[in-house]
Amino acid sequence: MTKKQTILGRVAQLTKANINALLDRAEDPEKMLDQLVRDYTNSIAEAEEAVAQTIGNVRMAEADHAEDVRAAQEWGTKALAASQKADSFRASGDTAGADKWDNLAKVALGKQIGYENEAKAAAPQIQSQNEVVEKLKVGLVQMKSKLGELQSKRDQLVARQKTAEAQAQVQDAVKSIDVLDPTSEISRFEDKVRRVESQVAGQAELAASSLDAQFEELEGDNDALEVEARLAELKGGTTAPAVEAPAE
Repeated sequence: MTKKQTILGRVAQLTKANINALLDRAEDPEKMLDQLVRDYTNSIAEAEEAVAQTIGNVRMAEADHAEDVRAAQEWGTKALAASQKADSFRASGDTAGADKWDNLAKVALGKQIGYENEAKAAAPQIQSQNEVVEKLKVGLVQMKSKLGELQSKRDQLVARQKTAEAQAQVQDAVKSIDVLDPTSEISRFEDKVRRVESQVAGQAELAASSLDAQFEELEGDNDALEVEARLAELKGGTTAPAVEAPAE
């Protein structure tokens, strides 16, 4: 199997590959796509080399074919000239001279036939190689299109993977600060604030109770002073003013 046949087979195999089906079967799609991109890139480089080499061979064969056609025409012209020369010698009665030029015409015709045969044999080979070149060119276009598709799918897959990872991180962060979770830092801080507020409220209530008691004690002291004052008036010979009866 020739190199160009191997390249053609590989081109056909790669261009027919179903990327989505390959991804479905892959354990690591991103890794598989990276490998496919490398395979396609290498195959494209080999195919381009094969195309260039094949084109070079075809152009060389075409040049040789053109040379064979030119040589056949040239020897045909020589054969005709020799035959006409022989006819002129024969017309003049020079049989020996006529035979000589007829023999030269035959040699020229043999050369012409040889070059014609070479040109005829080369023609189908040139056509076949041109067909191979066209197939390789079409395959190259398809492979490059497939390579672009692979690279696009790989970029999409990587972007989706990064997005999924980011979403997972966000979900983890949300769970870690869930205010409904009694073990979370926010919940514990809220409980601490409530305890401080309760303590302040208790201290305020206690302070208010203490102030009321002091005022009650002060009123009690005033009554005692009034009693002492009236006692002093009694001892001084004065009588306490009578409490007037309410008017009827």
